[in-house]
Amino acid sequence: MKASELRAKSADELSKELVELLRAQFGLRMQISTQQSTKVDQLGKVRKDIARVRTVMSEKARQA
Repeated sequence: MKASELRAKSADELSKELVELLRAQFGLRMQISTQQSTKVDQLGKVRKDIARVRTVMSEKARQA
């Protein structure tokens, strides 16, 4: 997911996206800890997406 795509979304859409990513992160952590998944790289991607969403949310908050 690119930051330019996120900047086009509204604050509500960003909040929903953040909740969805946090749930995905939790699910991946549980799968990795119970050794059901070996996709450790996915966890890093989700973490970076969460950081991007939070960054865009703070940019929008500063502009308002």
